[in-house]
Amino acid sequence: MRHTSLLVAAALLSQLSGQALAQLAPPPQVTGQPILSDWWRVQAVQSRSGMVSSQEATASRIGADVLRRGGNAVDAAVATGFALAVTLPRAGNLGGGGFMVIHLAEGNRSVAIDHRENAPASARANMFLDANGRADPRLSRDTGLSVGVPGTVAGLIHAHERYGSGRLSLAELVAPAIALARDGIVIGEDLADSLPRAAQRIGRYPATRAIFFQGDAVLPSGARLVQADLARTLEAIQRDGRAGFYRGAVAEAIAAGVRREGGEMTAADMEAYRVVERPVVRGRYRGFEVLSMPPPSSGGVHLVQILNMLERFDLAAMGHQSADTLHIMAEAMKLAYADRSEFLGDPDFVRVPVSGLISKAYAATLAAQINPARARPAAEIRPGRPQTHENDQTTHYSVVDGAGNAVSVTTTINFSYGLGAVAAGTGVLLNNQLDDFAAQAGVANAYGLVGGDANAPAAGKRPLSSMAPTIVLRDGRAALVTGSPGGSRIITTVLQLVTGLVDHGLTLGEATVAPRMHHQWLPDEMVVERGFSPDTLRLLRERGHRIVERPTSGSLSSILIAPDGVIHGFADTRQRGTLAIAP
Repeated sequence: MRHTSLLVAAALLSQLSGQALAQLAPPPQVTGQPILSDWWRVQAVQSRSGMVSSQEATASRIGADVLRRGGNAVDAAVATGFALAVTLPRAGNLGGGGFMVIHLAEGNRSVAIDHRENAPASARANMFLDANGRADPRLSRDTGLSVGVPGTVAGLIHAHERYGSGRLSLAELVAPAIALARDGIVIGEDLADSLPRAAQRIGRYPATRAIFFQGDAVLPSGARLVQADLARTLEAIQRDGRAGFYRGAVAEAIAAGVRREGGEMTAADMEAYRVVERPVVRGRYRGFEVLSMPPPSSGGVHLVQILNMLERFDLAAMGHQSADTLHIMAEAMKLAYADRSEFLGDPDFVRVPVSGLISKAYAATLAAQINPARARPAAEIRPGRPQTHENDQTTHYSVVDGAGNAVSVTTTINFSYGLGAVAAGTGVLLNNQLDDFAAQAGVANAYGLVGGDANAPAAGKRPLSSMAPTIVLRDGRAALVTGSPGGSRIITTVLQLVTGLVDHGLTLGEATVAPRMHHQWLPDEMVVERGFSPDTLRLLRERGHRIVERPTSGSLSSILIAPDGVIHGFADTRQRGTLAIAP
């Protein structure tokens, strides 16, 4: 894992004395100690005029330039999103989908924009079962049946039309991405890392090989990646807006590319795609208001649900990343992920008890089940009974402007480079997002997540997600904008950033770089990054936890607005090529 030495150093230095530096707010009970405080404070970018934080430096710079030219946070997010489709092809996309949470300073208004992919009209509940009626992972991950109707382009256009500043046209926001695709980009750190790992998968498809290969090998570091077909697709969007992508030649070519790989998507499915605006999920944690994404994402619901449980424990007194704290967090995570398997799905198709799941009363009943001294086996945990009242190759970016508007966007094509296939003539990488459906009740998807009938495939339905674009408010104003890729680990990655800031008084850099853990109920294991104290892990094992060390978890792109108005940007160092930048 990159930066292992820093993470190990962080774990050791966290035991030393010092004064906690709470940038969100300094709760009086804070006892957590800073990790590498001075070093990380120097590295954080600071500004009063805005910030863009993303997983790719060129895209961040394009967003910051939009802020300099008078655009608002939404304008900058739209330009950043289109640029990522060129510069971060393994995750940034035109052919995928995602979620956007917007907070507008004027009027203290917030909205969630759902531009998640949906299933084509041909989808059916048994579409991923073999001839013997068993779930076949190949069908849901490696064929055209796995491809959902893309929503990214519609979502970015919708956000610009409804919430942009009006100072910059869509054509102006798309123009930088067109130039990058047409003129080419130099293969930098992230591409040099990801292309060799994806070579076998993407090398199966001639249209993909034509873009990313040089002879029999992927383009090497320092080579120029030119995406002429993608430039023409972006030009169609620049010229014709939504119609340039969802109608005509581009839509027909994407549908044909899906059918070529065994799917059944049509141009009519493309034209029928619609963005949905939904009320944000709202929670409160130790005086802060948490805004996140509602279903069909499980991210916001379970982020708030876990925070509600944790609020009943004094994490600050327990200490940052102590065995006590990690144990309580893991037990709370198990309970939330068990509920995810039962209740979460597309709210346009199933009734999701959101209010019940995020209620403080329900959290109290769950928290009462947590034994502070012993891990509860997953086999003993079942989905709860919330009272009813009237969802690793993803990318996240955060934007704040000088007026206090904030945008949090998480978008994905599922696997790295999605299906791996490019729709010939478009330069658009196809997603394999429909693997996020529950192919069969009780059968895990590629991220080990188990689902049931609520998340079964159906025509027009959106698969459940774990993406959790999140904005935290202090007194009605944006205080933190964050999110991460990471599949099932997205929720717990965001969770640990919030608790690191609020409960333990860490700086944004400290809370980001600290090693992370994850538990999702099934499989029954606590996944940890390298860097935790061996003594802490021993204590956790003694409590009954099965500890499994895995590579890096997530990649936070975050912006923190301090009470004095100074904006702090930090992009996770777990991935190369990230950048937080001020206009």
